[in-house]
Amino acid sequence: MPEKLLKITVEGETAVEVPPGTTVGGALESVSGKLAGRSLAASVDGVLRDLSYALAGDASITPYDASTPQGLDVMRHSASHVMADAVLQLFPGAKLAIGPAIEDGFYYDIDAPRAFTLEDLPAIEQKMQEIIKADLPFVRREMPRSGARAEMENAGEIYKVQNIDAAEGDVISFYRHGGFEDVCRGPHVPSTGRIGPVKLLSVAGAYWRGDARNRQLQRIYGTCFPDKKQLKQHLLRLEEAKKRDHRILGRQLDLFSIQPDIGAGLVLWHPAGGTVRHEVEEFWLQEHLKRDYRRLYTPHIASERIYHKSGHLENYADMMYSPMDIDGEPYRVKPMNCPAHIMIYKSGIHSYRDLPLRYCELGTVYRYEPSGTLHGMLRVRGFTQDDSHIFCTREQIRSEVFGILDLIDVMMNTFGYRYSAFLATRPEKSLGTDEEWDYSTDALRNALEDRGLDYEVDEGGGVFYAPKIDIKLTDSLGRGWQGPTIQVDLNLPKRFDVTYRASDNTDTETVIIHRTVLGSMERFVGGLVEHYGGAFPLWLAPEQVRVAAITDDQAQYVRDACAVLRNAGIRAAADLRNEKLGFKVREWQMAKVPCLAVAGPREAAENLLNLRVRNEEKAPVAGPVQLDKLVQTVLNQVESRSLWPAEVDLRQA
Repeated sequence: MPEKLLKITVEGETAVEVPPGTTVGGALESVSGKLAGRSLAASVDGVLRDLSYALAGDASITPYDASTPQGLDVMRHSASHVMADAVLQLFPGAKLAIGPAIEDGFYYDIDAPRAFTLEDLPAIEQKMQEIIKADLPFVRREMPRSGARAEMENAGEIYKVQNIDAAEGDVISFYRHGGFEDVCRGPHVPSTGRIGPVKLLSVAGAYWRGDARNRQLQRIYGTCFPDKKQLKQHLLRLEEAKKRDHRILGRQLDLFSIQPDIGAGLVLWHPAGGTVRHEVEEFWLQEHLKRDYRRLYTPHIASERIYHKSGHLENYADMMYSPMDIDGEPYRVKPMNCPAHIMIYKSGIHSYRDLPLRYCELGTVYRYEPSGTLHGMLRVRGFTQDDSHIFCTREQIRSEVFGILDLIDVMMNTFGYRYSAFLATRPEKSLGTDEEWDYSTDALRNALEDRGLDYEVDEGGGVFYAPKIDIKLTDSLGRGWQGPTIQVDLNLPKRFDVTYRASDNTDTETVIIHRTVLGSMERFVGGLVEHYGGAFPLWLAPEQVRVAAITDDQAQYVRDACAVLRNAGIRAAADLRNEKLGFKVREWQMAKVPCLAVAGPREAAENLLNLRVRNEEKAPVAGPVQLDKLVQTVLNQVESRSLWPAEVDLRQA
């Protein structure tokens, strides 16, 4: 009796029949040699597999090459194995921990006999090139958990033993290329020769499993791309990112500092940084007041009782700081603003006619972050959130979320960010009924569709108490940033018995919508520094116009001009130093001030200023200009919150 053939659908269209045991790669080969040749891995009935995976039944296959996120991840994970192989060849005695693919690259955590340095990377990279050139096949083997654990224990691979203990299922897989083998669930590219150009980037310390109580390992970061051109472009972006690092520019432009005597993760805003923050906050407040938000102020500490009631102590104790004793009662510095906002709402009785109520606060909160995760202004322990809570009825969710999306669009466009939206749905572990999750998720979805906003569904990506909309920002270098978030809370209204008096005179549960538009001011301003490369647009710049005298004879004229500018509300400073003009111009350029107004004998005699701007090409005015026209031009640009004089049109970047 002839063997029954398997029916295989490729890319949802092409159907082929193959014998049982045919590999995924073989099935693709039967469709097209080119298709098989460029594929690195494939989804088989929704599960990512190696091309060497043997088919046992009818299946649907979607192949992935290096141009796809899935294929590129597989390539980068394979590159991490090659890097681990190279390290073991060069540094015998090293112990391997984990080596995942990450956004834009990969890393491997290694317990090495000595600390790695940047000088070690070229040798490791050279050894990787040799392994890639050898085109060694990746071969998978499987064994029962107990046998795999015993094998790793006998080999002294302490980290692999812990990985096996944490793995799911009763079968553990290994991958081998050449003489190197690693515990890994895969998949991998067919052979090392299918790995594109690689580059090792940096070395850092990393605690095992991210816990400071564990041993510190050596983490080597690398990247990998399908071709040299893409790798080169990525490396150029990294170089540009280094130039824009907010920590470097923060010192150079005197924006902020973090000092040991104050504490790690606690930002000191210097006058220049404080000015940028003030302008952002003023814009934020104006846009909220236009939309009928009511501004709140709440204390920095609160009785521990409120956090028992809210569930924060139950669910977030590891990020809260130890209590302080006040009159025999434990108090905490606040990690969230929502309990205080709810108590303000509950201080009175509300009718359905009062809703929606929109509360907003620039509220400072404090959360513990491990020291190894702190990063300038982007990851801190004390930060000010642009927090808002909207109290409304179920029927109002859709329109309220629509209004939030409108606010997000206005603010992100003003700062020159492109953005994308994600609808995060119910996770496996969650609170609330099916009906509550359905109506709240549908309201978020309908609001997105009402605005015509394209979005992706993040299945199971919601928090345990709420579905949410996440907005991801794209900056001028094409990098992604976590942006605004909108959540429909199914937890706190019940915990606090938050109600309103309905039209039928019954007390009905109020809906609470949590949202931030900017997130934390520290992270947002730190991101702006990198987005603009420190060259803020005119309306945000700490110093908007610098007025420089060519000689001492123009000093009084420059002082008077600065007074006129300041009286008009323009941030102006005088440069009266006894230095050559070329020196003053270079200083102005280094300080990234938008405008330099130079006064010489002619300008002083004719009430002019010779204006230079960072981006002459798009300047609304330049060269000799009357002082009153300069004032009006600057005020017009500030009032419109124009991105001028940014180096590039950031919205098109």
